[in-house]
Amino acid sequence: MPKRPILAGFAAILLTTPLAAQDAPANALTYADIVGLADAAPLVVRAEVRKQVAVAPERAPGLAPGHVRLFIEARTKALIAGNVPLGENLRYLVDVPLGANGKAPKLKKREFVLFARSVPGRPGEIQLVGEGAQQPWSADFESRLRPVLSSLVAADAPPRVTRVADALAVEGTLAGESETQLFLDTENDGPVSITVVRRPNQTPRWGVSWTEIVDQSARPPQAGTLGWYRLACSLPADLPGSANLSRDSRSRALASRDYAYVIEQLGPCERTL
Repeated sequence: MPKRPILAGFAAILLTTPLAAQDAPANALTYADIVGLADAAPLVVRAEVRKQVAVAPERAPGLAPGHVRLFIEARTKALIAGNVPLGENLRYLVDVPLGANGKAPKLKKREFVLFARSVPGRPGEIQLVGEGAQQPWSADFESRLRPVLSSLVAADAPPRVTRVADALAVEGTLAGESETQLFLDTENDGPVSITVVRRPNQTPRWGVSWTEIVDQSARPPQAGTLGWYRLACSLPADLPGSANLSRDSRSRALASRDYAYVIEQLGPCERTL
């Protein structure tokens, strides 16, 4: 095969990390799926497949059963996001499920959205960022994707949450009155806090502040927004005991209860990938 040396060199470099697999169709992806892909990808590209070559199974370590690894040559249709110059021609590897006939699906002339990073020193070669990083392009999928990309690069974009740093609950003077503050660490060290306020005979009120100001008037993030994703898809299910600064058992129980309330209000981080 004339291009076997190129394919061999390409595979030797890119097979050192897990490959992306195209398993979930774009219309089945959840909001969390899309944010996860976009957040991990320096490049988001719309491309048309021009050629595919199946990689021999013995040269495809880590290949899942029922899948085939493809070497793809594609043509760039549009750079949807990213500031790395791209040429017209792209090359990458992707794992895809075998068809019902046991053969690789025919991808030629189909358009995909690729969530990828460039390969240093190898112009025209990209590496997909993970599972589901090759998604069938459609106008509907791109319309779902673009608001996510805009929110990620916004000046006030909520940072990635890394852990619950501290939690402190204080009871008020009235029975049933209390306030719990949760302080979160973030990837860029920016302050994030969650406040839960309880008043007698009222529904608990909570909100998140993405600034240094602990604001009792803060509101919960709306589901399907980046702020919601940063919390719902990052916070542990239970309040870590090491983060609970309340001294007596009653206050510690209150902090844990209010944390559980926040997790319940956020709802599950649903993913298909």
